[in-house]
Amino acid sequence: MKKIRVAIYGAGGRMGQRLIALGTADKALEIAAAVDSPEHPRIGEDAGEIAGIKKLGIVLTAELDREVDAIIDFSSPRSLDELLKYCVDQKTPLVYATTGLSAEQESQLREAAKSIPLLWSPSMSMTVILAMQLARSAGRILKDKDADVEIIEHHHRFKADAPSGTALKFGQLITKEMGQSRSVFGREGKCGARKHDEIGYHAVRTGDNPGQHTILFGLLGETLEITVKASNRDCYALGALEAAKFLVGKSAGLYDMNDVLGIRT
Repeated sequence: MKKIRVAIYGAGGRMGQRLIALGTADKALEIAAAVDSPEHPRIGEDAGEIAGIKKLGIVLTAELDREVDAIIDFSSPRSLDELLKYCVDQKTPLVYATTGLSAEQESQLREAAKSIPLLWSPSMSMTVILAMQLARSAGRILKDKDADVEIIEHHHRFKADAPSGTALKFGQLITKEMGQSRSVFGREGKCGARKHDEIGYHAVRTGDNPGQHTILFGLLGETLEITVKASNRDCYALGALEAAKFLVGKSAGLYDMNDVLGIRT
């Protein structure tokens, strides 16, 4: 069976290194290119050695210089314009996992999906996607049952955006079911009694925490908590690699991890 050739954008970063290592171990995949910012200090070095595995003969470069079957991006929103232009010009499927996008950049992704198969998800974790379905069901059932909703997320000290894209996605799904009209990001001072039409978001940044989300549905006398935790970054990398396998051969369109898992929403 012919292997799927994958290029990793952000290959010199923490997530990129795990994608290189786990992708190399996947018999269905070939890590064909490793790309990162031209300012990355290890440009020109072997991507396998950067990832802490065997030498692969694939050099970390600032530009994609070979044909691939799919691209996985875990880099920075700054590179989006160039990446989308390349994918649309070359008709290359894209798994986009970078967060912290502006509204304009989100529109760019949707526009590109008219020309290429593009999978965009705030989280590549398969258990996070399942937790989202549980939260969505809880929101549907608890609508008009006097439930308050709070979302608490934990990530490592290096994360650049808050709340996480995953936390915001949880909130969007619940709001669609329950109809909250306001979002509150943390609380301090004399803010008064909690308003019932809001979702509260709370971002914790400590150490090397790879990701934890807790969704609280609070009623008088009882609370439902849905919690999903990552013990390391491999869950995100493995999910993205599965997404790349899924995307190859698909028609142009916007996909997400629900499609990978076969979840009908």
